[in-house]
Amino acid sequence: MTSSLRILGTGLFACALSLSGCSHNDSVPGPSEPAPKPPVERTDYIDVVPNEPCMDASYAKPSANCSDPASFKLTGCDLKAVGALEPSGVYQAIFRYNATSAFGTGFRLDTTPSFLGDPLVRNEVGPQGFFITGEIMNSQLRLQRYALAGCRVPAPGHITGCFVRCTDGVPDYSGTFHAQRMNLNQEESTGARDMRLVSESAIPEGDPVDVYVTKGHAYVVSLPRGTKEAGGLNVFNVADPAHPTLVTRVSLPNDNYWNGVWAKGDALYVASADSGVIVYDISNPASPQYVRALPGGAIDVHTVFVDGDRLYAMSPSPNGETLLFDVASPLEPQLLSRISVPREAGVSYPHDAFAYQDRLYVNHTRTGYVVMDVTRPDETPVLGRYAFDGQYSHANAVGTINGRTIAFEGGERFGAHLRVLDVTDPAKIRLIGEVKKRPQTSIHNMVLVGTRLYVAWYHEGVRVFDVSRPEQPKEIAAFDSFQEAHPRSTDSLYQGAIGIRVPGDGHVYVVDLSRGLLVLAEP
Repeated sequence: MTSSLRILGTGLFACALSLSGCSHNDSVPGPSEPAPKPPVERTDYIDVVPNEPCMDASYAKPSANCSDPASFKLTGCDLKAVGALEPSGVYQAIFRYNATSAFGTGFRLDTTPSFLGDPLVRNEVGPQGFFITGEIMNSQLRLQRYALAGCRVPAPGHITGCFVRCTDGVPDYSGTFHAQRMNLNQEESTGARDMRLVSESAIPEGDPVDVYVTKGHAYVVSLPRGTKEAGGLNVFNVADPAHPTLVTRVSLPNDNYWNGVWAKGDALYVASADSGVIVYDISNPASPQYVRALPGGAIDVHTVFVDGDRLYAMSPSPNGETLLFDVASPLEPQLLSRISVPREAGVSYPHDAFAYQDRLYVNHTRTGYVVMDVTRPDETPVLGRYAFDGQYSHANAVGTINGRTIAFEGGERFGAHLRVLDVTDPAKIRLIGEVKKRPQTSIHNMVLVGTRLYVAWYHEGVRVFDVSRPEQPKEIAAFDSFQEAHPRSTDSLYQGAIGIRVPGDGHVYVVDLSRGLLVLAEP
């Protein structure tokens, strides 16, 4: 979960990124290929005007209630197609009150039917139609029930319809929804070849979120899974990537919400939501030894990134700042500065960052994508930013391609898509390309290796792009990691591929929230 939002129970995740010096060029453009048109910025969730036959004239004046399917106006709906819908699968849905107000949620119809992780209150899917209801307790401790009535099946794996929200039993808002089954991706062929799975290793406890590979070992950190499973650090010997061996597991009492991991020399840095950056000695890589937690006291660090002799630690709370450490002596980090970005208090914080050529590229959630000069640790001016309404900047990777400094940026929310930005002049950042997948899914993390971009795209799995022409990323390889029938899969937006590393040993190391550590053959 995103550290400063875990109190709200939103279940967001993050991990650090890596940069390597390899280079690939899988696509040489022909002379007749037309120049791409400059993209136009769109919000992640993409404004759409609802047009379901069952919708109310005013979303603030619902005509239906949360207990009677007959209260929905289903005249004009294709109820025959709705009645033929298979009563199974995991769905993600976009709910819209109107063209500019939307949110995402999930539900599942098989094994343990649920809505936002809790059991369905009512589940009627079959020849009689589609009517489900689920309940949540909002932040004001008021019981809210959502009732969904199906109206149309526009394509296999899709269902659209209307919903009504009832607070403490009283209908207060209504809108439309578009749900898509996550294991039925009907996208057109991208020409990408399937990546080969080399091995798969379950994580004993918690939800795995990040991985770092060094010294023949993969270090996987996980978050607590509810109240029954603690998070922690899982160490795998991957000398033989086809047969990883779990050699040890480490956690601390009342301190195991560990979301990011990185290594330098004999030091392993773990991002802890409770005690900042935890330093472990991995001179014996199979047996990490606790050294210290920095900078001291209760502090939430969500992700870490190492660039040369500098360690950047992104801290959502209490101050919404980035901590900069000198790690010339890896086991003895020295705090150099605390970097802050001008922002609206309580609204934004550094979620992730990427350091490249004396600049720090910070995903500052709602404040946007921020570029800072970090030549001097005591003076870190903002050089520029890229922001738009509804942004939740989450992850990025930066490199030099064809003489330009190019950044790849993605948010973490439904509809989040990949943006290609020319950041050569940070004061004039330009959007030059983009890649979109299903609007019900979200990006999580990415790694740039030469001119190949590896993206962990939650339900969309792993996607690999040739970005030698940044304006037109070309998908060259993919691996579908999400399994709706997996016993640990849920109806959350945050399922599937979440963390990724490409250490240069011929393999891609991926963490999937349900399946654990996946090792893929590098394409």
